[in-house]
Amino acid sequence: MFVRVKRSGTGPHTREYLQIVESRRDGRRVRQHVIATLGRRDQLVADGTLDHLLQSLARFSERLRVVERVRAASVQAVTTRAWGPALVFGRLWESQGLPAVLRAHAGQRRFEFDVERSCFALALQRLCAPGSDLQGAAWVRTVECPGFGALDLQHLYRTVGWLAQVRAELETDLFWRDRDLFSDSLDLVFIDTTSTYLYRPEETPLRRRGYSRDRRPDLPQVVLCVAVDRHGWPVAWDILPGNTADIPAFVAMLTTLRARFRLGRVVVVADRGMVSAQTLALLEGHATAPFDFIVGCKLRKQAEVSEEVLARAGRYRPVAENLEVKEVVVEGRRYVVCRNPLEAKKDAAARARIVAKLEAALGQGPKAILGNRGFARFVRVDKGAVTLDRAAIERDARLDGKFVLRTSTALDAADVARAYKSLWRVERTFRETKSTLEVRPVFHHRDDTTVGHIVGCFLALRLEVDLQRRLDERGVEVAWPDLMRDLAEVKAVEIVLDGQRYRLRTDLQGSAFEAFAAAGVRPPSVVTPLATASPPPPTGEVAV
Repeated sequence: MFVRVKRSGTGPHTREYLQIVESRRDGRRVRQHVIATLGRRDQLVADGTLDHLLQSLARFSERLRVVERVRAASVQAVTTRAWGPALVFGRLWESQGLPAVLRAHAGQRRFEFDVERSCFALALQRLCAPGSDLQGAAWVRTVECPGFGALDLQHLYRTVGWLAQVRAELETDLFWRDRDLFSDSLDLVFIDTTSTYLYRPEETPLRRRGYSRDRRPDLPQVVLCVAVDRHGWPVAWDILPGNTADIPAFVAMLTTLRARFRLGRVVVVADRGMVSAQTLALLEGHATAPFDFIVGCKLRKQAEVSEEVLARAGRYRPVAENLEVKEVVVEGRRYVVCRNPLEAKKDAAARARIVAKLEAALGQGPKAILGNRGFARFVRVDKGAVTLDRAAIERDARLDGKFVLRTSTALDAADVARAYKSLWRVERTFRETKSTLEVRPVFHHRDDTTVGHIVGCFLALRLEVDLQRRLDERGVEVAWPDLMRDLAEVKAVEIVLDGQRYRLRTDLQGSAFEAFAAAGVRPPSVVTPLATASPPPPTGEVAV
């Protein structure tokens, strides 16, 4: 049943009447039947009849009674906990089958606590409130989630230690489960690395000082190498000593993929920073498990590319919007030259601006020019005299809007370019979710618990990528921090009214509704009756 406005008359003589209407199914059709006509809308509002009627009906609705009492501030909240993130990510956690996988790995271990709930707490904390396990033990008390009330600090400590022990087996099981879950073959793999420093100055075999992307050479770090599929879904990861360079990390990841997953023919897609003669030899030279590859080339630093590939004549053919390709083969090595006409115009315009500024600065002396990195590549210094290097300008113009790929596949040049562009989309997703992978703060003393902490971060990464993928499929564009803030505003408020306990859900704000819809979660009722009220907890404690 519902209230409908019925209009009668036209122009200035239009009248609105309120009716109570019921929808009834008549065969395949739904017909509406008027139960009662309450009267003219303006008259019902003017004399207060409508308000009195609604108040009278509200006496028979427990939900409205509770809401009105709360609005009137005649009840006091007993507890308030964050609810939105646990609801949304809890559904994704279940849909990925993680509870069953984790409990299966727990096996005969006689944990006196629910280790699956503890794993979810570690992952959810990483997404909502990154911090130490000590902070996590306090944080779980602020979250409305089944099983969290029974967790304490020692449970979290034991969980990270256990995750380190089962890491390899867990990763393998999740790999094969994901392939079944998504009915998707693994044909493209994107590999990238990151690093994170640790708040312990002592070095260990794992925690070593090395090149710090975070500009913290004073602290030891670990290197993380991750492989994701064409959709940005985490496939495998490796944790390496902090002084491991990118290319050895790439090699280690390839070795892991081969040894652990018994892969068939897979195309590895990597950007130019991850490629060397050693890695290419490792990719295609393996006797039993070779990988095809599509890799980016360094346009200026690879002589074969700059002097031969880009110098070859040939017609570009359009394969997509703002994408043209042509194929070049040099001594059996296959290259695909890609050109974006729009980016080519931007590059040419940017260079023209630099050259114009350079010409204007020529009269100011060598120091004014050579101190500018943007100028340096377009000038020539001869016996103290600085002049424009026209040849360098022409060489640079040959690169406008271009990128060059090398591949061992037999794919059409257009498919090679599309595969590499999919890497860009994956890389963008990976960069956006990398904050989840940059696992600070890490306060653990031992290498094994450090590894367990990182495994928890990868479980969080799976949840983040899953939700982002679902939002993308729905065409929802929202900044991740904004989304998490809106979810955190969905709270569970427990109150006591006339001796009865109720749980109230606060309103969904901003993008929270989109997150619930993407995860397939129906928001809980605004008011839910609970058990009979118990005495409130002492001041400073939280009811669980």
